[in-house]
Amino acid sequence: MELRNIAIIAHVDHGKTTLVDAMLRQSGTFRENQQVAERVMDSNDLERERGITILAKCTSVDWKGVRLNIVDTPGHADFGGEVERILSMVDGVVVLVDAAEGPMPQTKFVTGKALSLGLRPIVVINKVDRGDARPHQVHDEVFDLFAALDADDDQLDFPTLFAVGRDGWADTSLEGPRQDLSALFDLILEHVPAPKGDADAPFSMLATTLEADPYLGRLLTGRIHTGTVRTNMAVKGLSRDGQLLEQFRVSKILAFRGIERVPLESAEAGDIVALAGMTKPTVADTICAPEVTEALKAQPIDPPTLAMIFAVNDSPLAGTEGDKVTSRVIGARLMREAESNVAIRIRETESKDAFEVAGRGELQLGVLIENMRREGFELSVSRPQVLFKTAEDGQRMEPIEEVFVDVDEEYSGTVVEKMTLRKAELTGMRPSGGGKTRITFLAPSRGLIGYHGEFLTDTRGTGLMNRIFHGYAPFKGAIEGRRNGVLISNSAGEAVAYALWNLEDRGPMFIPSGVKVYEGMIIGEHSRGNDLEVNPLKAKQLTNIRAAGKDEAVRLTPPRRMSLEQAIAYVQDDELVEVTPKSIRLRKSVLDPNERKKAERARKNES
Repeated sequence: MELRNIAIIAHVDHGKTTLVDAMLRQSGTFRENQQVAERVMDSNDLERERGITILAKCTSVDWKGVRLNIVDTPGHADFGGEVERILSMVDGVVVLVDAAEGPMPQTKFVTGKALSLGLRPIVVINKVDRGDARPHQVHDEVFDLFAALDADDDQLDFPTLFAVGRDGWADTSLEGPRQDLSALFDLILEHVPAPKGDADAPFSMLATTLEADPYLGRLLTGRIHTGTVRTNMAVKGLSRDGQLLEQFRVSKILAFRGIERVPLESAEAGDIVALAGMTKPTVADTICAPEVTEALKAQPIDPPTLAMIFAVNDSPLAGTEGDKVTSRVIGARLMREAESNVAIRIRETESKDAFEVAGRGELQLGVLIENMRREGFELSVSRPQVLFKTAEDGQRMEPIEEVFVDVDEEYSGTVVEKMTLRKAELTGMRPSGGGKTRITFLAPSRGLIGYHGEFLTDTRGTGLMNRIFHGYAPFKGAIEGRRNGVLISNSAGEAVAYALWNLEDRGPMFIPSGVKVYEGMIIGEHSRGNDLEVNPLKAKQLTNIRAAGKDEAVRLTPPRRMSLEQAIAYVQDDELVEVTPKSIRLRKSVLDPNERKKAERARKNES
């Protein structure tokens, strides 16, 4: 059967997943009456909620006797390492752009990678039914973007379609019949070349994504480079530098047919399949026949830049809201995550109740914590710490990220000022059309911890910020952290409205009344630089003498609620975030005030 392998590139919320759903429906992959979850490709609850694609996925449709393998790419730069490997599996890309918003920085990141690999793009301008749509200007912006990314003449001569993915139509002109997606299917068959690959050469495949299956063990997905693979065939795994990792038999070959995985007896060059049977090979390794000696060229995996401690929840409220609380179940869950997520590394710490989890960014670690919390886990997590390296000359090196910022012109000064305070170096600034400015920085990873929320506030929610790992550079010096201290509860019980009302002049509260608190829990931010222990349980003294004035009902200012990411970025080194299925609480690492003072003195003596 003839094949075409394509990837779909789009910015968050530009309609990529909805368009793929429509393609599946129109190609007859679903029966008319089949119940299908909205947005098939975003299979994870968090992906549906946040509207982002976290894991690259694959599906396939048949059109006019040709099988189209469609790969969904992650758009967020925390998952950027996936992108280049995904693109190495395909022969063409569909760049999907919103008709009002135009091409965005994430589109730029992934599209730049696609163009540099020589892939010829098809542009689909989606959501042309929006009231503020400007399809022709967006078409010109896409051309300018491709030119800025050094596209060659062939790539600049790209075909364009106008579409509304939600309504399931795409046409070559805005005045077209608007019936279905056949124009898109036909254009893919005509414009994207069939995969090359010598079917008679020995079998070789580059592993692109990794997952763990409870029945089959490790599953490595990739595109078959040469030859044919059969079930039970003897193969071996080679690392990127050609070292033998393991010899094994292929226990299962799985391919996507529609949205389901179907076992195959054999598959040949050009097809995208998942293989089972191995225990050691991972992403970027080569799976090949025993006679092959050289590994296929592969993108290295971006190194983790941040680490956090995931520990057992030892607060007085532990075990009251979740059912998975022991270090054994937490450790097993983290090891399972490391099996299927190449960007995460797990290490046991000296204390057996805690694990160091290293990843690529706050978003990625935040997604893992959020998933665990929904599965019923209770845990306490520390502030993210940057992973430093030591150079050969003994110099301390820290991870640097390239940051792309798109903001309205009036906010650019604030953003530059805030980023400079965080030791970022301005590398470029230019107008990007529509009254917006594109600014690029090279910034230390530790300077970006917790900045995203502040950035959205500073730009009134209109700014866009994306980051990619750039490399290591000498340590840039100290960065000023949180200036305010915190308000710490000195007793356990339920917070009383009258007590919180009396504390309001000390600083904003993080909790409402009626919430359970314990000694050492952080209940608010102090308006000054030092921590303050307070009593949130103090009720009003009742007397039998009537007050001259009428007792006013206590009116509390609404508390400052933090999302998981905000809480992780807010805590200091001596504080933790307690995460349970129902609550996110802030607390001191050491709950007892006397022990806390001793620990503080010991820390000062050390420094």
